[in-house]
Amino acid sequence: MGVNADVDTIEILAYSDNIFEQAFSKYDAIIAIMACGIVVRKISTLVSDKWSDPAVVVVDSNLNFAIPLLGGHHGANTLAKRLSGLGCIPVITTATESHGRPSVEGIADMLSCEVVNRASTKNVNLASLDTDVPVVKLRGPKIVVVDENVSVIAHMRKKSQDSSDSNNSSLVVGIGARKGVSTQEVWDAVMSGLLEVGASIGDVGVFATSVLKEHEKGIIECARLLNQRLEFLSDDVINATSPPSESEAQRFGLLGVAEPCALALSCRDELILKKKVYGNVTIAIAR
Repeated sequence: MGVNADVDTIEILAYSDNIFEQAFSKYDAIIAIMACGIVVRKISTLVSDKWSDPAVVVVDSNLNFAIPLLGGHHGANTLAKRLSGLGCIPVITTATESHGRPSVEGIADMLSCEVVNRASTKNVNLASLDTDVPVVKLRGPKIVVVDENVSVIAHMRKKSQDSSDSNNSSLVVGIGARKGVSTQEVWDAVMSGLLEVGASIGDVGVFATSVLKEHEKGIIECARLLNQRLEFLSDDVINATSPPSESEAQRFGLLGVAEPCALALSCRDELILKKKVYGNVTIAIAR
């Protein structure tokens, strides 16, 4: 199975002797429903660079396990976790994910950025296993000099959105909520916040909240019903922002939730709706 653009395009491919040669040049990710040994032998001569090779996930024919075989930090781990919806158990072996630690590639993907100095990720990811590596966000103009133990990520993917046009495309909705909040409460708060800035759900690119809310069903279900990507941001990513408002989340070691989450994933670092409380939900919107 060939997958492109965050699972927006999926094509079923019948097995043949040269199927992997075809798939490697055409797809961002490959789901191979077969034995690991077959896949290893077939792709061994095709692998060149982890930054350009497609992610490869192997799934057994009984859909018991989804194994990221290639490109764990480059889409395979995420894809394997998505396959858990079919009943597959994701078998994650990359060190950072296995230990519940953030990776440079994961943070870059979360922020829709590209890693500039790719060789640095090995040292930084190793350091992340032992300590909390800070995420520092700098606003220019500045000249930054770094060594091999500093990973630099930049908003290269979003240049087209940094133009001077005035439309609201790809707004980021930051969401904070009390524990046990309902789907309807989140829905109403999101819609009210968008109404405040004269936008609609079609103008939204992503919902964002703290990793502390990763099991909050009301937020998750609202994002699903509205067909929105939902990102759970780590403490380091949140605390690398400069939100304008103080927050009760400081007692959890966070600068806030709604505002910093909206700012962290925004292109222009511009809040168009400072945090506003709607019952049990707090909304902030950035672009």
